[in-house]
Amino acid sequence: MEVNQRGADLAVGFIMGVTHRKIASLLQHRLKEYDITPEQWSVLNQIDQSEGLIQKEIAGRCGKDKPTTTRILDLLESKGLIYKQTGKQDRRSFAVFSTERGRTLIRETIALEQGVTEEVKRCMSEEEYRVLLNLLERINVHLTGQLENN
Repeated sequence: MEVNQRGADLAVGFIMGVTHRKIASLLQHRLKEYDITPEQWSVLNQIDQSEGLIQKEIAGRCGKDKPTTTRILDLLESKGLIYKQTGKQDRRSFAVFSTERGRTLIRETIALEQGVTEEVKRCMSEEEYRVLLNLLERINVHLTGQLENN
């Protein structure tokens, strides 16, 4: 999709949504043989990077709500990729850890995720990519503030 006169009239959310779906679709295609979706992969990757997170922390890091995070964690647990332990501070919560199988899956697939990022970067300069990330982060922070104030 090239930004022409029609593109200039489109809402930024629409363009971002279409682009997100294409990136997710590319990653999903590459992850297919591992029987994991991009959504599940991102949660597993966060757990693998920081063992012992509680569900609320995982949801925050992945930008997902609690019910979605619960569903993904249940799926990952049923696939033998994670396990849960009752929280030390709060018995109502639980800490989440990667299993050896989960850690192996991340090690085997991290290059696939990085390859999708590299594919995105192929259509722009390094400077444009940095600017894009900065703008997206600025939008994210701004909208987070708007949502918290409502």
